[in-house]
Amino acid sequence: MKEKSYQLAIIGAGPAGIATAVENYLLGVRDIIILEKDENHNATIRKFYKDKKRVDKDWKGQKVELDGNIYFIDGTKESTLDFFDSVLENHSVELKTHTEVQKIVKEDDGFGVVITGETIKAKYVVVTIGRMGKPNKPSYKIPPTIRKKVDFTLESCSVGEKVLVVGGGDSAIEYAVELAKHNDVSICYRRETFRRANPTNQKDIDRVIKDGKVEPILGVNIESLEDDEGRVKVNYIGREPVSYDRVIYAIGGTTPSSFLSSSGIEERDGRPVHDDNYETRIEGLYVAGDITQESGGSIALGLNHGHAIANHLLQNDNTLRRDDDVIKVL
Repeated sequence: MKEKSYQLAIIGAGPAGIATAVENYLLGVRDIIILEKDENHNATIRKFYKDKKRVDKDWKGQKVELDGNIYFIDGTKESTLDFFDSVLENHSVELKTHTEVQKIVKEDDGFGVVITGETIKAKYVVVTIGRMGKPNKPSYKIPPTIRKKVDFTLESCSVGEKVLVVGGGDSAIEYAVELAKHNDVSICYRRETFRRANPTNQKDIDRVIKDGKVEPILGVNIESLEDDEGRVKVNYIGREPVSYDRVIYAIGGTTPSSFLSSSGIEERDGRPVHDDNYETRIEGLYVAGDITQESGGSIALGLNHGHAIANHLLQNDNTLRRDDDVIKVL
């Protein structure tokens, strides 16, 4: 059987990956594949956003004018996932899930995208993997006997547990506020205030703290964790230890440096090096979305990245376009 080759392979099915695929499709590019290691698109939103969480176009108040053809508006977790469902359904883009890319190899006629047991050929490759796919973990060790009690999402939480949320960003606050409805919750943050939170979350955390539903542990660092007969004993610096039924870390995500390095993508200050068109120093290999942003998270910026890459590809390689296709914008 002849090996299938694609004009464009996109690694990661988040907003930037979907936008890159759709914007290229609308410009006439065909034979596009999106490779996603999880079971569906937008895994970060599915896993790390609580149900009915607000999803704003202007993330953290950052005003972004949309450049492309995907008209994204404010909504909720559910409406955002439905929106991207419809975007994919309305365009002939292949989405291959449960597919983890090991590395990208530059070849004479394009790239080899190495996955388990197979190499996918593509003329161009765009990397749009997010930071939250690889959550930050604490510097101290988590004892093996309590690892099932230490999480990075709310998926394993039960009603009635004594829970510690670690972190001071929007996700940490949202976790604490949500859990406080049915649990005994504390939130630990190394700074004295939740200065990174957006105004809505700041108001919510102030309210639950004032109502006594969440105990704030601010300006405090954690030294280590221990097994306390199946519970998680948290050893604070300068404060008495406390045992919890569960500890949830929401301390951000990191750029997958080992993957970028193995693919020859240079990094600087924790982000891949690219030019104004999001092309890396390897011709034909692009990056987009969260990993290019200082703090990540803006869906609107990810959509704009996809639009910019699509236009750059077509400007430099008109063989990608199929002139007999009728292209319609969304």
